[in-house]
Amino acid sequence: MRSLARVMPLVLLAACTAMHAESPASRPNLVVFLVDDLGWQDTSVSFGGPRTAQQAHFRTPALERLCAEGTRFTQAHSHCVCSPTRVSMMTGANPARHRVTNWTLRRDQSTDAKQAVLQLPEWNVNGLSPDPATPRSHHAETLAQRLRSTGYRTIHVGKAHLGAADTPGADPRNLGFDVNVAGHAAGAPASHQGTDAYAAKGRDPVWNVPDLEAYHGTPTFLTDALTTEALRAVDDALAAGKPFFLHLSHYAVHTPLQPDARFVEHYRALGLDEKEARYASMVEGMDHSLGRVLEHLDARGIAGNTMVVFTSDNGGLSATARGGTPHVHNAPLRSGKGSAYEGGTRVPLAVRWPGRAPANATVHQPVIAEDLFATLCTAAGAPSGCPDGRSWLPALSGEPLLDRTLLWHYPNHWGASGPGIGAHSAIRSGDHKLVWFHAEGRFELYDLANDPWEQRDLAAAEPGRADALRQLLRERLEEARAQLPTRTDGKPLTLP
Repeated sequence: MRSLARVMPLVLLAACTAMHAESPASRPNLVVFLVDDLGWQDTSVSFGGPRTAQQAHFRTPALERLCAEGTRFTQAHSHCVCSPTRVSMMTGANPARHRVTNWTLRRDQSTDAKQAVLQLPEWNVNGLSPDPATPRSHHAETLAQRLRSTGYRTIHVGKAHLGAADTPGADPRNLGFDVNVAGHAAGAPASHQGTDAYAAKGRDPVWNVPDLEAYHGTPTFLTDALTTEALRAVDDALAAGKPFFLHLSHYAVHTPLQPDARFVEHYRALGLDEKEARYASMVEGMDHSLGRVLEHLDARGIAGNTMVVFTSDNGGLSATARGGTPHVHNAPLRSGKGSAYEGGTRVPLAVRWPGRAPANATVHQPVIAEDLFATLCTAAGAPSGCPDGRSWLPALSGEPLLDRTLLWHYPNHWGASGPGIGAHSAIRSGDHKLVWFHAEGRFELYDLANDPWEQRDLAAAEPGRADALRQLLRERLEEARAQLPTRTDGKPLTLP
């Protein structure tokens, strides 16, 4: 017979769960399920048009369920690498404004690859920080701080990658989260394997995943360990009688590509390249995590009052590490992570929110990472003001997001090479997108309505439209006080 001490917490949790289930008008719980480096084509769900051959081998039934019960976006965008997107989500500001324009790691050190033609700017290499005394960092009220100030229990589990090592922003608890599990400065794990203690011999310990000692020496894949910890934190919030904001931010499917033993043999049996078999097993492990989250919300009786947002922090990895031919893993989108082209910035986005997000619906309006701030604040009934983001909740009701202009600014070099990878700025107004490549001084213009794959450069054929978008790009960069590279040959690099 169980002791009273063990029974009482379950009784209290059941009571709190019932209270949430019986109060549909109460503020919604918020779940952001953020996947690292997941490409637009890397699931069994289509986020634009019919399913392609590229998607045929992926198994993501939980995401299929989420989309069947909610709404997917076909033109959702991130920024081209991870930290800029993550800081934009947390602040509602575009990278041109917050200047965390590349991925962060060590205090006061740039991660830029050297360029022959450009001297890259002194961007905010220390990332997001609560301390104005932290040099070369961005200081702003975060999404977690705003939600916590309105009564939410704020929970971060998984990859943070918001602030550099040895700065306050490396710990999400300094950025408004009540709970942090496994979030620190690094943007990738040394290992996804519990048998390795999520570390790797001979590798710099900056990559070792913290806080998961209970799983060390076990066969628990990192994705599964993070999910267990996230669900435990949700139950703690329910027991405390508070609405919660769960930021479940997986290290998967970022490198190192390692097999999730629960799923990998299926893909090997399909005859996939070993790297691609491992990658697909990590995708399925991520989806299994999403399924556990949805089932947990059902079991606790709170699914009807919980908004679940699924997305990725940048376009899919394709230039390095993947199997087969590089730069085609996001096809028919062009290129991948780090690129100015759609393969680098178009990401999956789906939301389930019963009563607000229509089931099995599709939104074709363009949205971008910084919109998440305004969207979640609006959903929570919190002040939604932020520098650049706008709520996309009206789009769930079929309302147009009027006068929408999307801005990308990456005056950096990720490290890999490939189509569209390098220092650039880009702007989208309506269906047209203009890309400015800084080193070459080249402009390219695309009509995404008729050419979403960016195969036909219209800059020469439509000079009037190109000039108008150049002017708009200049205005947006000037308004944000965006940083630009300088040329190593002494020639000036000026705004377009």
